Amino acid sequence: MSDYKILVVEDHRDTRELLKYNLTSSGFDVAAVEDGQLGLDKSRTFRPDIILLDLMLPGMDGLEVCRKLKQEPVTANVPVIMLTAKGEEIDRIVGLELGADDYVVKPFSPRELVLRIKAVLRRAAGSDNTARPSAWEREGIKVDFEAHQIEIDEEPTPLTATEFKLLSELISGQGKVQTRDHLLDTVWDTHFEGYSRTVDTHVRRLRQKLGPYAEWIETVRGVGYRFRS
Repeated sequence: MSDYKILVVEDHRDTRELLKYNLTSSGFDVAAVEDGQLGLDKSRTFRPDIILLDLMLPGMDGLEVCRKLKQEPVTANVPVIMLTAKGEEIDRIVGLELGADDYVVKPFSPRELVLRIKAVLRRAAGSDNTARPSAWEREGIKVDFEAHQIEIDEEPTPLTATEFKLLSELISGQGKVQTRDHLLDTVWDTHFEGYSRTVDTHVRRLRQKLGPYAEWIETVRGVGYRFRS
């Protein structure tokens, strides 16, 4: 894991230092900052492979930082794990809907956090899709699974790591109905109890990016989604 760079955005000094120590000990290259604006600035220069983002930050909170990260081309595809001490479901849902790839509730075990980081990095790299062909193409859509790139009518279309994983999962099961629970398990690598709205939000954004091919993702009312075969 020594090739991976992690940016920690955490205002609590002790937590920030603990994270930096444990992640460095696990072989990551770690940079740590204490507020949202510094996090945005550092993400542009450090070019992390993944960002650990505290929700409760002074000034610009973690949700706003996440929103800005996903809007900037340089950081739009960088996976984000949100760190939060808040137990309210709405905060987790909003974070996931903004494009966060996972969340960890404080207090957490460093070992669990490292495992969650590795799972998100593995998902972003597509290393869990060894049975999938390297590329897929139909009419105006071209998907390169190995390069994590998609073209719509010969125009490159940026997707977040989660959006790409979702599209890949839908394509791999084309013609079959995939439930929201199944998509939560496979795309987010865990099951978020009652978070089906998160799947709906990501499908809506994915349809927007597919443009004229949006209708290829069909809604099966009360069940989930199916990619038209």
